[in-house]
Amino acid sequence: MATVPSAALPAVPRDQAGPASAEEQYVTFTVGTEEYGVNILSVREIRGWTPETKLPNMPDYVRGVVNLRGIIIPIFDLRARFGGGQTEVTKRHVVVVLQVGERTRGILVDAISDILTVAHDAVKPPPDIDSGLIDQQYLSGLVTAENRMVTLLDVTRLFAGDAVEVLASHPIQIPHQAQA
Repeated sequence: MATVPSAALPAVPRDQAGPASAEEQYVTFTVGTEEYGVNILSVREIRGWTPETKLPNMPDYVRGVVNLRGIIIPIFDLRARFGGGQTEVTKRHVVVVLQVGERTRGILVDAISDILTVAHDAVKPPPDIDSGLIDQQYLSGLVTAENRMVTLLDVTRLFAGDAVEVLASHPIQIPHQAQA
């Protein structure tokens, strides 16, 4: 599926996708060779990559902030968040802008894959592995779609944590450049 910078996604109205619905839609995307999905109701838009403003003393998975039509949003590098090192950004990378509660966040991903409609009973729980190799706190389930496995992310848990809470509890102020 081709990505279009700044394209808003058609969302299913909440009154049509409520608890009585037997299906949910997920926007899927790739990070490296892995495919992930987030509930379409949390996706505000998909944007082409634009350079970010770096913030001091942030973990490597917080790339910085961007101005989205007057709203300053933090951008999280999903590859780095999952321990894969920082993404070498190209103009092909995209930012998925998510609404998480009252806050807007962006995640840097390699590419958008698809929009999947998934029956609730098709979502399988993450495997119970005690090895520490899989950080299950971010996962809401797994689904098989057309011979590929898609890992579904829980965006609320993905953005919980020390660095995220620091960003949430302090207004972001971008310093003005000193006059020469």
